[in-house]
Amino acid sequence: MSRASGYDRHITIFSPDGKLFQVEYAFKAVKIPNLTTVALKGCDSVVVVTQKKVPDKLMCRSSITNVYNISPTTGCVMTGLTADARRMVMEARQEAAKFKDANSFEMPVASLAERMAALNQVNTQQAGMRPTGCMPIFYSYDEIDGPTIWMVDPAGFARGYKGCAAGPKQQEATNLLEKIVKKDGCKSSFSRNETLQNALFVLQSVTGVDFKPQDVEVSVVDKDNKSIQRLRDSEVEDLLNQVAENDNF
Repeated sequence: MSRASGYDRHITIFSPDGKLFQVEYAFKAVKIPNLTTVALKGCDSVVVVTQKKVPDKLMCRSSITNVYNISPTTGCVMTGLTADARRMVMEARQEAAKFKDANSFEMPVASLAERMAALNQVNTQQAGMRPTGCMPIFYSYDEIDGPTIWMVDPAGFARGYKGCAAGPKQQEATNLLEKIVKKDGCKSSFSRNETLQNALFVLQSVTGVDFKPQDVEVSVVDKDNKSIQRLRDSEVEDLLNQVAENDNF
């Protein structure tokens, strides 16, 4: 619908077919940085893989990241506008800290994701606010539920996933993840190394890029080490070589 219709000028106005165009524009804003993220869980681990691009040669590579620690055992990978992502990370850390202070244990990922989704949804109801142009994926290893992935979108929708993706190649990556999970019998029985290889394979396939270690960020949390781990370039390079040599892909 054209801008002349006026339905996309305010966040609180529905179009005749029941859409909020400003929310739909927020989903498009997630794709602006042209970075795709893939998350996949196995039998005892969760892996997130995201592209990493340094926009300026004068920038320090170490200062650029899309992967954040919310707590020692909860990680988050942000896809979308960096400024919005940092603001949401700050809010998530505050919510997790307040929960731990009140309850004396870490905030479950499901509760954190649903809380952040509620805050996102509020942004779609007030004229003086706007939706966030980023899509966070929260992950951890839960004592009860095991490996856990939750994704939150700009509209305030949060759900748990066996595997999910965000960014410009979201649909292609989702289709490939569905095939991998279906082939596994929907049991999420991959070992830690298999989960890492599958996630990297999906990201390479949908982007059509032969990655170098500095082109991706890889984070994992597993049963043996419940704290968030970020793989070094040497470890990522070994995994990329394994993916290239794996005949099952």
